[in-house]
Amino acid sequence: MANKNLFNLFKITRNEAGGKAYALTPKQALAQYAATGCLNGTFYATAEQQLQAVLDFCTAVDAPFIAKTAIFARERGFMKDMPALLCAVLATRDIGLLEAIFPRVIDNGKMLRNFVQIVRSGATGRKSFGTAVKRILQRWLAARPDAALFADSVGQSPSLVDIIKMVHPKPSGREAFFAYLLGFPHDEAKLPRAVQEYEAYKRGESSIVPNVSFQMLTSLKLTTNDWIAIARNASWQMTRMNLNTFARHGVFADQEVTKLIAERIADPETIAKARAFPYQLMTAYAAADGKTIPAIVRDALHRAMETAIANVPAIRGKVYVCPDVSGSMRSPVTGQRGSATTATRCIDVAALMAAAIVRKNPTAEVLPFEEKVVRIRLDGDASVLHNAQKLAAIGGGGTNCSAPLAKLNKEKAKGELVIFVSDNESWADSRQGRGTAMMNEWNAFKERNPKARLVCIDIQPYATVQVQEREDVLNIGGFSDAVFSIVADFAAGTLTPDHWVGIVEHTALEQNAVA
Repeated sequence: MANKNLFNLFKITRNEAGGKAYALTPKQALAQYAATGCLNGTFYATAEQQLQAVLDFCTAVDAPFIAKTAIFARERGFMKDMPALLCAVLATRDIGLLEAIFPRVIDNGKMLRNFVQIVRSGATGRKSFGTAVKRILQRWLAARPDAALFADSVGQSPSLVDIIKMVHPKPSGREAFFAYLLGFPHDEAKLPRAVQEYEAYKRGESSIVPNVSFQMLTSLKLTTNDWIAIARNASWQMTRMNLNTFARHGVFADQEVTKLIAERIADPETIAKARAFPYQLMTAYAAADGKTIPAIVRDALHRAMETAIANVPAIRGKVYVCPDVSGSMRSPVTGQRGSATTATRCIDVAALMAAAIVRKNPTAEVLPFEEKVVRIRLDGDASVLHNAQKLAAIGGGGTNCSAPLAKLNKEKAKGELVIFVSDNESWADSRQGRGTAMMNEWNAFKERNPKARLVCIDIQPYATVQVQEREDVLNIGGFSDAVFSIVADFAAGTLTPDHWVGIVEHTALEQNAVA
């Protein structure tokens, strides 16, 4: 049975930390989970609890909203696990909608494996595909270009070969290629050129490094020249993640390739195509060894950061930014994933967002908080990365989301916009009064500043908030640069009253429709 707390509009409840909070409606909660959820354990919730919560929300909303949320989570939130899960839910709810959105959401081999793995797990109520879903998968494989399908063959659990065996797509002129993928006898002369070049290179018949997926080459014995060739052909994400690897294999001894790598990292079009999170650049910069990574490459990461935060709004009037630096913010931003757990913490993302806002709004005042506000001074002229690292180095302790507003009220501060970046798991603040302490403090701030607006950016997937959604309050989830453009629209007063859900609702189901 679905959780009854999901069906009450702003009902006072308790959050995962035990503090007083407002329960989100099913649509609001699903949108929140879709923008931040990773289906991995967080500080306050296990992966299993998150999965069950999402399934509960899905039972309470209509199928078109699930479809729109899947598209939004993939195309604007850059999520992987959550949109695949929502597609798996649609497989049991509305095959027509699944077929309509499938190519947009399941847009690469990794997403295909995620979808198949979720369906086969039985988590959404079925373990078999059925005729309709099998047909959708067959069409997806048939439409996939040879080069992309070859790259998709990297990865397991399930592998591309496993999926082909499950759904039996018709080769339609690609008999040799499919036989090759399945390990059957085939005519090599009829294979795609990239496959022929790869096999020739493996046999030592060619010295030219083939332009194939990076993972296909790393198990082979590679020379420095081979690594230089790999670096030339690398994607943006692969480059970002392997700068130290390139350094270890002597790639940066070649000045021409070093310049090429720097240009690739900082290229705005390539960054957009890679769907880069701003925090990924911060992580890459922190991991880049200053002794072995050339200055031109590290500088490119700085320039790439400026591109990644291009949507940060410049806001008229006084702005206050309140990043949460409490103990729970030390947890990995994408959850616990065993050996694949990211080194980037929630506090790093909160600090980055705060620093980015300060960069575009130099007069903004930053109020980091835990149980109380922590004193810090940021330089608006300093780089985003510098200020983010400075913010992330402070904090610890309990969470009191009302502390910054209480401080501003005590000082009778004036302002037009207050932005919180937190996991919303407040528990250390006062529990007096009918609502949350943060709601009461915001009402007091609003009396003094009638035109003020409040934005609460939540970077963890939970189903409660500290402040009720209304015309002057936006609760928003996520940590991609799409968040910044939504903040800009809200600050300008151009969003609907049910802001966050409205953004998802306006997502077009048709590929070429205008949202």
